[in-house]
This record gives sequence, structure tokens and C-alpha cells, in this order.
Amino acid sequence: MKKITALFLLLYSTASYAQQQLIRISTAHTNLVYTTNQQGRLIQKYLGEKLQPENTDTLNKSSQEAYVTAGMESLLEPAIRIVHNDGNPSLELKYVSHQVNKKDNNVTATDIVLKDPVYPVNVILHFESYYNEDVIKAWSEIKHSEKQAVRLTDYSSSMLHFNADKYYMTQFHGDWASEVKMEEQPLTAGMKILDSKLGTRANMYQSPMFLLALDNPATENAGAVLAGTLAWTGNFRFAFEVDQLNQLHINAGINPYASDYMLAPNEVFTTPAFIFTWSANGKGQASRNLHHWAVNYGILDGHSPRLTLLNNWEATGFDFNEKRLSELFGGAAKLGVDMFLLDDGWFANKYPRNNDKTGLGDWEPNKDKLPHGLGYLVKEAEKQGVKFGIWLEPEMVNPKSDLYSKHPDWILKLPNRSENYFRNQLVLDLTNPAVQDFVYGIVDKTLSDNPGIAYIKWDCNRMLTNTYSPYLKEKQSHLFIDYVRSFYKVMERVRSKYPHLPIMLCSGGGGRTDYGAMKYFTEFWPSDNTDGLERIFIQYGYSHFFPSITMSAHVTNWGKQSLKFRTDVAMMGKLGYDIKVDAFTDQEMQFSHDAVATYSRLRDIIWYGDLYRVVSPYEDDRAVFQYVSADKQKAVVFNYMMNVRRKEIFGNVKLEGLDPAKQYTVKEINLFPGTTSNLKFNQTYSGDYLMKVGLNLAPRAVSLTSNVLELTAQ
Repeated sequence: MKKITALFLLLYSTASYAQQQLIRISTAHTNLVYTTNQQGRLIQKYLGEKLQPENTDTLNKSSQEAYVTAGMESLLEPAIRIVHNDGNPSLELKYVSHQVNKKDNNVTATDIVLKDPVYPVNVILHFESYYNEDVIKAWSEIKHSEKQAVRLTDYSSSMLHFNADKYYMTQFHGDWASEVKMEEQPLTAGMKILDSKLGTRANMYQSPMFLLALDNPATENAGAVLAGTLAWTGNFRFAFEVDQLNQLHINAGINPYASDYMLAPNEVFTTPAFIFTWSANGKGQASRNLHHWAVNYGILDGHSPRLTLLNNWEATGFDFNEKRLSELFGGAAKLGVDMFLLDDGWFANKYPRNNDKTGLGDWEPNKDKLPHGLGYLVKEAEKQGVKFGIWLEPEMVNPKSDLYSKHPDWILKLPNRSENYFRNQLVLDLTNPAVQDFVYGIVDKTLSDNPGIAYIKWDCNRMLTNTYSPYLKEKQSHLFIDYVRSFYKVMERVRSKYPHLPIMLCSGGGGRTDYGAMKYFTEFWPSDNTDGLERIFIQYGYSHFFPSITMSAHVTNWGKQSLKFRTDVAMMGKLGYDIKVDAFTDQEMQFSHDAVATYSRLRDIIWYGDLYRVVSPYEDDRAVFQYVSADKQKAVVFNYMMNVRRKEIFGNVKLEGLDPAKQYTVKEINLFPGTTSNLKFNQTYSGDYLMKVGLNLAPRAVSLTSNVLELTAQ
């Protein structure tokens, strides 16, 4: 009787205490506020522009649970669903406590503990707020102490609620060589889902990011906007539900498709972080928030210089030898880039890697192509003044390989079914610790045996299909989750031994672009499509969530534009080349060498400055991008004329982000040898003039031409 009374008093006191709770998560310009209702449940009270003064009386009343559970009275898509040992498919979560820990002058951690009053299930909602960047990171931890495992069928990282007249969602979708196409649509009653079920190459069709505008479609500089992305290198799901009261509810997290998770007693299930920012001033500010957060917190070594490079793939494909590569080292030196990157085709002997049908998995240097091994190439490159990098695809295997013959149990494939190939390859079962050791061993041996390798391009060219893990046996529904966790385990080992080695994240182009992976990688490959015109759209799309320093952008022979146009586009990212430099004319080599030098001089503005998407390629026959240094002393403007009609007239371009009181000189740079600028800027202009009146950047508009302008404050 005493135990029952004590339990009643505990629950009563907790509920009474919960009624008084107010939890405020704040950044410089945003408030996310939670409270508790009379039943002791956690309620999202407010999310939006920071309130001044911060007074709860000014908040709209709300009764919507912060993390909706399945099986109770709510009719909404749940954030969490559990089936208990006794078959009960319900969960109730009540507030227990919360803790606020100010990590430093910028980052504050808030942890809210919720508990089922009947079943021993705890959920902790975690938040990290980044004050200066106006970014919030949210994730959850789920734990129980029932006698046996419980079944998790839904497990969102975060749930957010909105109440507006209308909602406009922008998604980013596409295919190979057609990534991150932007499409905005109004959200109407019912459910809209953005998701992936592809596993390894998860965002081949949908990218794990979205923009949400409230009341009206947002512009670059006006409107209420939420920008959200999931830090998870696997299947994701964003569910947007507009209910009968026209309220919007967003669930963000791992896609639970085919992924029921049997959670063992006292095991902690940690969801990936949902990263979001709120802007009351349009999409541009939301992007700049995420860019600054990424450089400071989201990517590996965000403040360290990146390497410019020359890749051999477009020049040689699989057909090369030591002599040909040494010639390309000389081309890299003439360009003035930092590094030469050797791409696919350098490995395997029993089944030589002369095409994409053989050898993948057999990571020894091919003796016919490279009789002296990789170490010789490293030294030869260094003799010519460039570093050496290498391509790896360690998660994959060709059926025609030694690895496949020796370890058929290491491969993801269905029993009693024909093997399904994509790019003539299969995926290794990374959930198997022996495979994790193998994959880590590939990286470690390559680097240990060949000191001086300065860079890795880590590729992953196929998704998961016909998927079954011999290692997981009866826990097949864990596969999609455990694969990603295992990938992270391998990367943790790599980074433990090689903490600062630059590694590019590639996956058949832009198949892996997320902040779950980017804490282990220095950059990513946005797309195999390097056509200069199409890259404007691709880089424009990615720029909503990723800073320029993360986007590898190479000058190639794709497309019909001039070398200058393609170079100007590539300079908006992390510059590289994948082209036959020995086929350059003297003028082309001079231009490219000068462009590399110019890029090295201005890269800090492009990488760390504020990006303003001044003219959208989706809305005009031209595109204009502007990067402004933090002190507003320098700016770089990229101007692209795209599909210009005959005698089309363009108005002045009004620049953004400058200091209105400063005087700026404007100069066109990155000109091709023997040409002069058509843009006759021969005076200084106030920042106020440049932003209110602007400049004529199309005096004689011609399709597929470009300009780069450098602005310097006096």
C-alpha cells in the first residue's frame, strides 16, 4: 500500500510540477518554446521570430504535443510508435525534467526527459542551439527497461508544428546528373512525404532537405522560412501533414520503411539530428545561417584550406600507365593546382580493373599499369611540385573479383534470388564487423604503405536493392539503420588515425550529401554533371544548405560553353580540373593558370563570406551570385548570361550585403588573354548606390558568357 501511495504522490507531484514548466530554446533571432499541459505532456508553444520581450503571455495557446505518440488519442502521424512486450501498441509520454547546459558563449544544450507513466519507457528530446548562427539541432533518445525487446516502428528525430494561413514547401529532387532540381508547391490538406528507400546512395532521387514558407511564398530577402535537413547518410523521411484545422505538422527522421527496430532492454536508440534554421527575412538569410553553422560546426576542418586539384578521369578513363600519369603531373604543375588525383582503374591483377565490370574489391595496384606501385607515383608527383590523391570505393564489390570468390558471405544479396547489379557491382555487408575491418583496412593499408598520399575520393556508386544481410540473420529489418551506423563506425576509425586527411564524399555524383557524413569529410561531389550551364542550377540548389567550401566543382569538357564560362562556374565551389590540360592552347593554359591564382587569392571570400543569390537562374535568362566578406571590405560577383534572346534587354543588377557608407571600386577579373572587359567601370561607387541603383552587367548580352567582378572598399 505504501508503494502504491508513493507512486501516486510521485506521479501527482510530477504532473503538478509539469504544469509550471516553460522551456525556451533561443538563438539570436529565433525562439522555440515548450510548456506542459494539465496532463503533464510536453506542448510546443511557439516556433518563430524571437519575441521581444520574451513573455509567455504573448504566445499563442496550443495543445499540440511536441512529440506525438502512437496508440493514444491523437489522430496525427506519430513521431514515435512502440509495441510493448504484452502487445500493447501505445505510448504516453509525460514531462519528467529538463536540463539546460550552456556549453560556451554560443552553444546551449537543452535536454527534456519524457516518460510513460505505465511502461518503463523514456524518451529524451535533445536540442543544441547555436546562438550566432541561428541554427537548432534536434534529436531524440529512446530507451526502455522492459523484460524483453520492444518493437520500434516509428522514431522521428524531431516534430514541429505550425499554424499559418498557407504553407509552401520547396523540395530538391532529381536523378543522376540532374541533382537538386528545385520545385515549390503549396501544401494542402493531407500528407506530403519526401523520402528515400535507396540505402547507401540514399538521395539519388530526393535530397534530404527542404524549405518551408509560411503564409506566402518566400523570396530571397522576404518571408518567413524554415530550412531543414537531416544529418543521416541513409534512408530519410520528411512527412508534412496539414490537418482539418489547417495546422501543419512535420515529422523528420530516418525512414521507418522496412526498418522495424527491436530495441533491447536498456539499449539506447539515438536518432540522427534534424538541423534547422528559421528566417524572418527570406531564403537567403536561412542559407547564410546554415553556411556559417556548417563551417564552424558541421563539416570536418571547416576553417582549413582545401586543395585545388587535377583529376585524370576525363583525360584517360581506365586507360593509363605510369608514363601517362607522369605527363599529367606536369599538367597539374603548369596549372598551379595543389594536387593530382588518380581516379578509378588503378587496381586489381587477377581481374584487372580495365572497365567497371571487374576488380572492384581487390585493392592492390595493377602491375601492368603501375609496376612500381602507388608510392612511386606519390614521389613522382612530389618531384613536379604537386601532391598525390587516390580514388577508392571500399564499400562495393564486382562479382568478378577475388574478394567475391573468397567471401560470398560478405555481400548483401537475397537468398534464393538472382543477383541484381547496378554499375556491375554489389554492396558489401558493412553491418558485419569483419567487413568493417576490411573496409577500414583498405584505407589504412593504402595510406600506410604509401606515405604522402594527401587526399582520398571516397566513392559509392550504387544503392541497396535485393537486400539481405547474411550477418544480421533474423534481424533483417535493422539493415538500413545498421548499415549507416557501421559506415560511421568505419569513418570514426579512419578519423582517429587520420584526423585531418582531406576526403571527398562521392556517390555516383550527388548521392550522399548530408551533415551526418560531412563531419567525417572535407567536401562532397555534387554531381557527375559538370556542364557549366547545368552546374549553375545544381550549385544554386545545393547552396541553400551547403557553403561553397563543401562543393567540389571541376572544370571539364562537358557542355558547349567556353573554357572561361566553365571555369567561372567552378570557381564558385572548391575548384578542381578534370580535363586534358596537354590539349590546351597556350592561351587556355595561361588563362587557367591565372584563374587558379585568382581563385587562391579570393577563395576565403567565396568559402567563408556571405552568399547572396542576387538573380535566380529559375527566374531569369541570367544568374548572378555575390559573395561578401564578413567585414564588407571585399566582394566577388559572378554574372552568367544563359539563354539570351535576340535583343533581350536586362535591367541593372542591384547588389546586396555591402556597407552603404563604404566606397567600392569595381573591376572585372578572370578575363581570357587578349580580351578586354565590356563592363566599363572606371570609378568608385558607394555601397548604397550599388544596392539601390545597381550596375549594368549586360551591356551587350550574349548567351553563354560570364563575368567575374571584384569589389574592393577604399
